[in-house]
Amino acid sequence: MEAQIIKATPVEGELQARRVPHRWRNLMVLTGVSIVDNTEAGLTSTIFPSIAQALKLNSGHLGLLAALGKIVAVPAGPAWTWLAGRIGRRNTLVLITLVGGLFGAAAGFAQDFTQLLIFNALMSAAMVGGVPISNAILADSFDDANRGKAVGYFYGFISLISSFVGPLIALFTGLTDGWRYGMWTIGGICVLAGLLVAALYRDPGVGAAEAQLADLSEGKRHLSRVTFGSVLSIMKVPSFSLMMVSRLLSGHLLIAIFGIQFLVTERHFSNAVAATVLIPFGLSYFAGTIGGGWFLALLDRVIPHRGRVAYLQGAQVFFAVAAFFGTQFHYEGIGIYAVFWGLMGFGQGLNPAANRSIVAAVILPELRGQAFAIFLTIFETIGWALFSLGAGALATNLGIQTVFFWIMVVLMLVNAAVLTGLYRCYPRDVARVTNTLEQRRQEALGRG
Repeated sequence: MEAQIIKATPVEGELQARRVPHRWRNLMVLTGVSIVDNTEAGLTSTIFPSIAQALKLNSGHLGLLAALGKIVAVPAGPAWTWLAGRIGRRNTLVLITLVGGLFGAAAGFAQDFTQLLIFNALMSAAMVGGVPISNAILADSFDDANRGKAVGYFYGFISLISSFVGPLIALFTGLTDGWRYGMWTIGGICVLAGLLVAALYRDPGVGAAEAQLADLSEGKRHLSRVTFGSVLSIMKVPSFSLMMVSRLLSGHLLIAIFGIQFLVTERHFSNAVAATVLIPFGLSYFAGTIGGGWFLALLDRVIPHRGRVAYLQGAQVFFAVAAFFGTQFHYEGIGIYAVFWGLMGFGQGLNPAANRSIVAAVILPELRGQAFAIFLTIFETIGWALFSLGAGALATNLGIQTVFFWIMVVLMLVNAAVLTGLYRCYPRDVARVTNTLEQRRQEALGRG
């Protein structure tokens, strides 16, 4: 039996929650922070074939490079989120991008794989902090009804920009040591993102998009102090636990690492030609996130709560089908691969609007930063490390095509089946959060 919401919220709070100041400007500024280390749009992997040629590397090295870049996220993600609670989210984002830019530039000077591995990992350790902080800011900037659309725009613009930046960076690979110019460009993007945050970002305040709290000052919102115990309590939320399992099974993320390498080594395109598939991938990802966000809002009105679950399951199945036909058959010319990369991009783009919205809806506002750190940097990292290292090793012996079949097709179908558990627990967890926020409002108004 589902929990019942105990009280309606005044119209004033609902109106203010829908109109948080500077929300769209903040959204655009935050896209730059997440481009370089965002899981769905990694730039370093785009130029790896040229790095491999220059430093005598193979797919196993790519797996190690990607895996270590994610492993450092385990302590770094929560640490940056903790720092944001101490010195402010704006200051932390600026620090993240400047440090990331420094290490990105240093990676361009690497003389061997060990140096590249270290500097790339340090860049990732810095830039990964922007992911959970940005997602928490979006949750504080847009109410639940519009959060899916906002997340869709956010990840859509990230992919759209990177889909053009990636091929542009790949053009450097035609030069002698051109990959170094690519890494220096990535470092420059980090610094530029930090300058934009410093100049344009305005923090909305924790809980600003909650109808129960929006018309109260931040000091009166009765936000709980974030402690180690409260962070651990996140793990006890059934819906969040299922979402973490789902993140471990998100095999579609592998396309960002091995997609270009697959087209170069197993379909024999040049690095620059293979990188052109990032354009339809990015455009379709953009269409998937934007269209998915709007469709999710419609589903929420027609099928409250459970519509999100069905949508998320459908996204997994769609990607699995596109990946099967796009990677398990040989085609002539890059054009047909561009079509399938576009379909995979669309399927992958359907995910953020739903999974970020689901996580935000079942976690209290003050804990969302740490929840996203756990969801996007710890559990994603565990799965990512397993996929990257395992896929890199297996690809050397079995080929990337076989690895793609088991991880991007079969595992994605398993993921869709696992998400069925949300039909039962998600509505209850949403009601629990809503009731807690309503109780806080009554206490703030002296009615508790």
